[in-house]
Amino acid sequence: MRLTQFRELMEGEFGAVRASSLARDHVFAELGGRTVEQALEFGYDARDVWRAVCAAYDVPPARQ
Repeated sequence: MRLTQFRELMEGEFGAVRASSLARDHVFAELGGRTVEQALEFGYDARDVWRAVCAAYDVPPARQ
């Protein structure tokens, strides 16, 4: 998954403002105690980060 696609999925699911806030502020245990932004900078694959977000926020399978 490309980073641009990841950003589009985040904004589509949460809206631009909330997606940005969530990416900066929410710490995910599934990402080693990192935020989305930290995990991506650390080298996590965008698809794995998206899966962690989906799991934490109960995103329906059809939108995953």
